[in-house]
Amino acid sequence: MIENNKIRWAIVLFSLLLAGAWMAPNFYTFKEEQWWISKEKLVYGLDIQGGLHLVMGVKTDEAIQEKIQSLIGDLKESLEQSEVKVTSIKVLKDETGRVELSLEKAEDREKAKGVLEKEYPLMGSVRLRILKGSDEGVLTLGYNEVELIRLRKEIASQVVEVIRRRIDEFGVSEPIITIQGDDRVLVQLPGIQNSARARDIIQRTAKLEFRLVNQEIQTPQLLEWVKEAEEKNGYTLSLQLPYSEYVRKINEDLKDKIPENHLLVFQRAESSNSLLAGKIPVLVRTDSGVGGDILQTAFVSPDEFGNPQVSFNINVAGRKTFSELTGNNIKKPLAIILDKELKSMPIIQSRISDRGSISMGRSNDQNIQEEAENIATVLRAGALPARLVKMEERTVGPTLGRDSIEKGKKAGILAGVLVIIFMLLYYKTLGLVANAALCMNVLCLLALLTSLGATLTLPGVAGIILTIGMAVDANVIIYERLKEELKKGSSLVLAVRDGYKYALSAILDANITTAIVCVVLMSFGTGPIRGFAVTLFCGIVTSIFTAVFVSRTVLNTLIRKFHLKRL
Repeated sequence: MIENNKIRWAIVLFSLLLAGAWMAPNFYTFKEEQWWISKEKLVYGLDIQGGLHLVMGVKTDEAIQEKIQSLIGDLKESLEQSEVKVTSIKVLKDETGRVELSLEKAEDREKAKGVLEKEYPLMGSVRLRILKGSDEGVLTLGYNEVELIRLRKEIASQVVEVIRRRIDEFGVSEPIITIQGDDRVLVQLPGIQNSARARDIIQRTAKLEFRLVNQEIQTPQLLEWVKEAEEKNGYTLSLQLPYSEYVRKINEDLKDKIPENHLLVFQRAESSNSLLAGKIPVLVRTDSGVGGDILQTAFVSPDEFGNPQVSFNINVAGRKTFSELTGNNIKKPLAIILDKELKSMPIIQSRISDRGSISMGRSNDQNIQEEAENIATVLRAGALPARLVKMEERTVGPTLGRDSIEKGKKAGILAGVLVIIFMLLYYKTLGLVANAALCMNVLCLLALLTSLGATLTLPGVAGIILTIGMAVDANVIIYERLKEELKKGSSLVLAVRDGYKYALSAILDANITTAIVCVVLMSFGTGPIRGFAVTLFCGIVTSIFTAVFVSRTVLNTLIRKFHLKRL
């Protein structure tokens, strides 16, 4: 413990100046050219300044199945290059992450295993494995349970990263994006103004695909299949049945008619402004094509008629693949599909390697312009690796936030005033010292929260109010011990020294146990729980400093410099 009072006052004054410097940006906006220690302000949470709260489920198993489906073409090509004839490769829909491979000759089984073991396709950081085989020339490839768990976690982490990039593109500051459990994502956007557009950008899968079109089955035949499936099963595309779910159901109901490794998607009819108003079915191949990961950037530009379109550039890594796809299929239609909706279907006129565009239709409607901007935003940020399903949504208005701030202020001021009055009435001079330390404690706490970039929520306000009580509690323990020393006959100087010395262990015990709880809440809690824990933990640090160090420094000065005789 530092006994030199000048050094103690130097530490106290330095702490006051530093706290004031950190808090200054909350009251005054500094310009870019103005030097200051920090220009960070205290961040208010969703429940204070309003905003959007979303909890979404991540369809990880769907993503794994789609990824397995996209590997079929690579598997078949690798085997045929090694002169292993394959009769069929199909995804096992009842078992996540499994593919069944049938060979033309059973004796090629070992040769096929050798090829696959040498060139296992990768999905993320997990390898596709041969799980079982039979003498009849049938091999089952896939992922074991441990690898599936890793894949699901990997996909959820990718979802969080993509959402974070999209929100950065959208311009929202201080978002909260966390994984809840294995397949849920929490998104909180404080202070957001256009919550509907933000929700659309977050939830849009933005999975861009370039697929070859099956021209053998004509549109009238496809329309007849779709009509029969809808009438037989009693559903149609509607506001109650979203497009993604409709596509899934229609393909499931037509699985006996749709050729293997094909998908039925829909394009808006030329005179329609939405799929609900009119849709045209198109059959595309899923075993060949290119994904949206080849994009370098995307932006909105006018087409030849002045209507908005989404233009994109292809990155260096994807140019060879896209060039081969277009060069090998000249004069054939190429389906450009976004989230299972066919956006355009141009005829390939020549080999393309570096750029392309997505038509939005011939309209100058502001909605079309906004839709194009949204698509460009999500394509720049990247596609979600899995479909999201909204599970919970809350919109907190700024009016409720302002009301929360006012009530929190009133509660804090009332609690502080009552504590100050009690300390003055009961401890008199000692109470005045405790109140001075308390005011410094609140200043240091807010400065520490600002410097850490912590988000202040209503539970955080409760943590500040609780800190006020805990800070004074430490002074009460010290003062009661100090009184006991005076009753023993000790001088005022010795009583102060021993009172603080013997009370310290009890203060540290109480605060350390509370700090342990805070650490646990910060580690395992989310959202408001973590906010409360962070605020309370910071309050423990500042209250120990002010109640033990600052109050003793002031008391020493009153006794030695101002010759205080009685407490």
